[in-house]
Amino acid sequence: MTSQATVAQPQIKSRLGAILRSTSGNFLEQFDFFLFGFYATAISKAFFPPGNDTNALLLTFTTFWLGALMRPVGAIFLGAYIDRIGRRKGLIVTLGIMAIGTVVITICPTYASIGIAAPIIVLIGRLLQGFSAGVELGGVSVYLFEISTPGNRGFYTSFQSASQQVAIFVAALLGYFLSEIMPADQVTAWGWRIPFFVGCIIVPFIFVLRRTLEETPAFLAMKHHPSPKEIFASAALNWKIIMLGMFMTAMTTVTFYFVTVYTPTFGKNVLKLSTADSLLVTLAVAVTNFIWNPVGGALSDRIGRQPVLITISVLALLTAYPALLWLTAAPTFGKMLAVEMLFSFYFGMYSGAMLGALVEIVPTHVRTTCFSLAFALAAALFGTFTPLASTWLIKETGDNASPGFWLMFAAASGLMATLAIYRGGKSIATRETAPAQA
Repeated sequence: MTSQATVAQPQIKSRLGAILRSTSGNFLEQFDFFLFGFYATAISKAFFPPGNDTNALLLTFTTFWLGALMRPVGAIFLGAYIDRIGRRKGLIVTLGIMAIGTVVITICPTYASIGIAAPIIVLIGRLLQGFSAGVELGGVSVYLFEISTPGNRGFYTSFQSASQQVAIFVAALLGYFLSEIMPADQVTAWGWRIPFFVGCIIVPFIFVLRRTLEETPAFLAMKHHPSPKEIFASAALNWKIIMLGMFMTAMTTVTFYFVTVYTPTFGKNVLKLSTADSLLVTLAVAVTNFIWNPVGGALSDRIGRQPVLITISVLALLTAYPALLWLTAAPTFGKMLAVEMLFSFYFGMYSGAMLGALVEIVPTHVRTTCFSLAFALAAALFGTFTPLASTWLIKETGDNASPGFWLMFAAASGLMATLAIYRGGKSIATRETAPAQA
C-alpha cells in the first residue's frame, strides 16, 4: 500500500487543474437543469398539449421531477462502477450519458409536429440526465475530497457546488441577452433552444478536460476494490447513514432549486416581474452562491461542520416564510433581490459545510455509492420536487408565499438529521464502525 501511495501521489500535478477538470461535468449538468427550469413556460408550450397553461407547466415540472427520480438508480449502479473501476473512468461515463440526454431534449420536435411522442422523448432525455446526475455530484465530491490537503477538506469539496454556480451564471447571462435581442414570442416559439445548443457545443470541450483527469491517490492506494455485490451489500448495511445523509442534504437541494431553477418562473409568473428582472436576480444569486460555498466549507474546516449546519438550518426555519410573505405582499425587484440574497447565503454556507460532512460519514470503500445515493435521494424526493411543490402550493392555497413552508420543511429536515449525525458531539462515523470498511 505504501509503495502504491508513493507512486500515485505525484500524479496530481496541479490541484487547481484537477478541480477544473473534475467540476467541468457539473457545469454541463447544472447548465441544462437551470435552462429547463427557466424556460419551463416555453417548454410546456412546445412539448405538452395546449389548452391549459397551468396544467402544461405542472406537466413540465413533473417531467423535471421524474427525471430526478432516476438519480437514485444512477447513484447505485454508476456509484458502484466508480467505486470499483475508479473516479476518472466513472466521471467520463457520466458525462457521456448526460450529453446524450442534453442532445435529445435540444433537437426534439414540438407537440404540434409529432404529438404525444414529443413529451415522451423529452422525458427520456430527462431520465438519461437524471441517471447520470445521480452519481455526477457524488463522484465529483469524492474526487475533490480525496485530492484535498489535510485541514481543508470542506473547502476543497465545496467547489463541487460552487462550480455549478458558474453554469447558472452563464445560462442566466445567455437568457438575459436573448431576452434583450429577441421578441418574447420568438423566444417562446424557438429561441429558447439556442442556449441548449450552446450546451451541446461545449460538450466536446468538457470531454477533453475529463479525459485528462488523473486518478486520485486515495483510490490507487486502496488494497481492495470491492465488487458490485460487495458494494451493494455494504450500502444496504449502512442504510441508516444514507438516510440521515439524505435528510441532511434536503436543506441544500431544496434551497438550491428554489433560488436557481424555480426563481425565474417565480419572478415572472407569480411576482409578475419582467424577464430581465428575474434573470438579473438569478445572475446575482449565481455569484453569491459561488462565494458562499467555499466560505461555508472553509469555516466548517475551522470550527466544525456541526455548528455551521445547525446555525443555518435554524435561521432558514425561522425566516423562510416571513421573508417570502414580505416579498409577495408588494413585489419589487429590490425586495426579490434581497430575499434571494438571504436564501443564497443559507444555501452556500450550508452546502459548503454539508458536502464535507457527507463524505466524512459514509464508509470509505463505498464512498461514491453511499454519498451519491444519499444526495440523489435528497435531490429526487425534495430538491427537484421544489418547482412542482411550489407551483402546487400556490395553486392550492392561493398564498404566493406558501413555498416558504416547503423551505421550512427542508430546514427542519436538515436540522434534525444534523443533530442525529453529531449526537453527543461525535459524528455517526466515529460512533459506528461500518462493516467491512477498508
